[in-house]
Amino acid sequence: MSERTQPWILEDEEEILSTPVFTLHRRQRRSAVTPSRRGDFYVLECPDWVNVIAMTDKDEVVLVEQYRQGTDSVTLELPGGMIDPGEAPLEAARRELKEETGYVGGEGALIGATHPNPALQSNVCHTALLWGVQATGLQSLDPNEEIIVRRVTLDMIPSLISDGVITHSLVVSAFYYLSTLSDR
Repeated sequence: MSERTQPWILEDEEEILSTPVFTLHRRQRRSAVTPSRRGDFYVLECPDWVNVIAMTDKDEVVLVEQYRQGTDSVTLELPGGMIDPGEAPLEAARRELKEETGYVGGEGALIGATHPNPALQSNVCHTALLWGVQATGLQSLDPNEEIIVRRVTLDMIPSLISDGVITHSLVVSAFYYLSTLSDR
């Protein structure tokens, strides 16, 4: 393995579009290995995200059911969202859990991180595990969020994934990280 791929060299960059959730950039790059190769690449600059595996004392996972515009479907997934500037991922996990579900408390740890789509996006999605969470019943949803809180026992998660009930790739990867904890 003496050969290694090299990062491409940035020659020009232009902001195409800025929205509250991402900025689209055009980046002209050329290959460091073969300088005659060059092209325009489009990158979504997004804030980092966090997904929260929240466990009750009854070994239940707190999930959220909500409509998703991108797939035009109702999904079952983990609570989570964007990490605010200057906010630590574990702090964001606690905030998102409380806002979306009304659950609070518990011990916590970061158990993994993924790049949601490195071909197009710049961000990282962290996975947080919070255990011993308790319901307050007080959600604080964004104006365009409609969320129903669901609880399922942890042993049901693999069948919810294999049966296609849970299809969000970042949620599936979060449960993968959880499954590897016993191996560490």
